[in-house]
Amino acid sequence: MQYTHSDILLQERRFRGNLINSLGGFKSALLIGTKSEEGHENLAIFSSFFHIGADPALCGVVVRPTTPGLNTLHHILSTAHYTLNHIAPSFYQQAHQCSAKYDDGVSEFEEVGLTPLYKPGIQAPFVGERRIQFACELVQTLDIALNGTTILIGQIIHIEVPDELVGADGFIDIEKASSVTCSGLDSYHLTQKIGRLSYAKTDAPVRLI
Repeated sequence: MQYTHSDILLQERRFRGNLINSLGGFKSALLIGTKSEEGHENLAIFSSFFHIGADPALCGVVVRPTTPGLNTLHHILSTAHYTLNHIAPSFYQQAHQCSAKYDDGVSEFEEVGLTPLYKPGIQAPFVGERRIQFACELVQTLDIALNGTTILIGQIIHIEVPDELVGADGFIDIEKASSVTCSGLDSYHLTQKIGRLSYAKTDAPVRLI
């Protein structure tokens, strides 16, 4: 099938959303934990995470337009702290349930049965059921006028990964950790490694490492 720009606009809203959201392939699936200045906890699932750089350690996430209230964007803008937690097969359904539109002040942690875990110096809660997690401090926001979304740029201030998953060169074995990925908005997957390759150079072929 082929779709022109006009064809895309003519599609039924749900069909168009599924088509465009799954077009880019597999994405990171992460639970973002936040806590408001008033003490309200929030847990939301995001698939829009992206790497920005390692020096300094920066990452971004795209937040869709939301009505004012005690949500992820509100908490991050007011406190600057948030956590990002990998999802395991044992609780991917609970993670997906966090996308439901709960009322302001309702804790998704409590609603889906996940455990908020706090670490010194970080206001936002981690997900206690997962050991691959990191925390960010908001350093910049970028508003996208085209569709009303906001890009949040965070500096990574805390990382927690099991020792056995980190190689001598710093590479984290995500597959060994059984971290869940996603396609579209509601399809979850485990990965199968094809191979890790050496740094590409013009004077030598790549090799498996």
